[in-house]
Amino acid sequence: MLYLFTQGFLAIKSTATVRASCLLVHKCRYIQLVHTQPSHLMRAKQQLSRRTCSVSDWAADLTIERNPVLKPKPEPSTLVFGKQFSDHMLTISWSAAGGWEAPQIKPFQNLSLHPASSALHYSIELFEGMKAFRGVDNRIRLFRPMLNMERMYRSTERSCLPLFDKDELIKCINKLIEVDQEWVPYSTDASLYIRPTFIGTEPSLGVSRAGHSLLFVIIGPVGPYFATGGFSPVSLLADPRYVRAWRGGVGEYKMGGNYGPTIAVQSEAARQGCQQVLWLYGENEEITEVGTMNLFIYWTTEKGEKELVTPPLDGVILPGVTRQSLLDLAREWGDFKVTERRVLMKELIDALDDGRILEVFGSGTACVVCPVGSLLYRGQTYQIPTMKNGPDLAKRFHKELTDIQYGRTQRDWAPVIV
Repeated sequence: MLYLFTQGFLAIKSTATVRASCLLVHKCRYIQLVHTQPSHLMRAKQQLSRRTCSVSDWAADLTIERNPVLKPKPEPSTLVFGKQFSDHMLTISWSAAGGWEAPQIKPFQNLSLHPASSALHYSIELFEGMKAFRGVDNRIRLFRPMLNMERMYRSTERSCLPLFDKDELIKCINKLIEVDQEWVPYSTDASLYIRPTFIGTEPSLGVSRAGHSLLFVIIGPVGPYFATGGFSPVSLLADPRYVRAWRGGVGEYKMGGNYGPTIAVQSEAARQGCQQVLWLYGENEEITEVGTMNLFIYWTTEKGEKELVTPPLDGVILPGVTRQSLLDLAREWGDFKVTERRVLMKELIDALDDGRILEVFGSGTACVVCPVGSLLYRGQTYQIPTMKNGPDLAKRFHKELTDIQYGRTQRDWAPVIV
């Protein structure tokens, strides 16, 4: 595929030797040459003559191009997180001049981007993480998808990318899953991961709002997120020299720029024998997140009261869908105090020294609930008694959520889509 810059027109030219066709488009910025056989000339013209549509009509204007060659489906027991992808993808293009183009479900393929695309240089991009589950009744369900759409919408606003209709995007995603429904694992130990992504594709090195963008969704089957698998505890490195996010920044948005810089710290944690990073913030060493998960501490307060505490949504942590679900469940149960507040590292260490810690665990779409077994902080390793205590609460949360996701418990959090 070849792009040529022009300030004028797009010309049609077809010869038997080159067998190439172009579509005449008035005042277009690029020429796209599509090499094709004469019998495919009409199809090439149709592909280049893109339809525009209203953001509120995405589902009605959605087109589907089936992949003629389907890949074999992997066994659920062999799945590695984020390595396998389905046969199709969803794409929706936008430009300041033409608005939204009609959504397309088409064969899974590489993207063609201009080398100066703004996402490649200035991280004008964002993403989401969702899952679909094949239930015990063989029905396919999403889990609280509108919470993901609301979070993606907020990230879109912060990224200065064009806003979308949340309901319409969910309808298009549902259709993509329907097309690739055989990729949803026939297993209650696996699921279909859904990755909506929104990138700026403005072909300019200027640091400015993107005039072109691409929203796309890819999906694929996944097994356990962590190599430890199952319900094995992870070890954490807490090093106050490293900061993931800060107030007034973008830590509460799901942008790629929040994740890439953490890899070096994750590598340092591995070098010191730890599996994840406990992120601290500020001079008081506030506890924020663990790896890419939200953090929960279940302890006995100094007054002798059982309490589940998690950091608040004050701009430093990501508002996780699983986090919100655990808080909702805990408040429904009413068995212990539930608190969202800033927690200092000193409080955690003091509680460990006093023997008041019951369980510490992370939560997230990828891992659901992940127990924490130890903490390396300022050269000292602290054993966390999560597993010695069951972990009763973490397992209770895990069972309650997975029962909803796989249809063993009926709840409107998990709408049936296929």
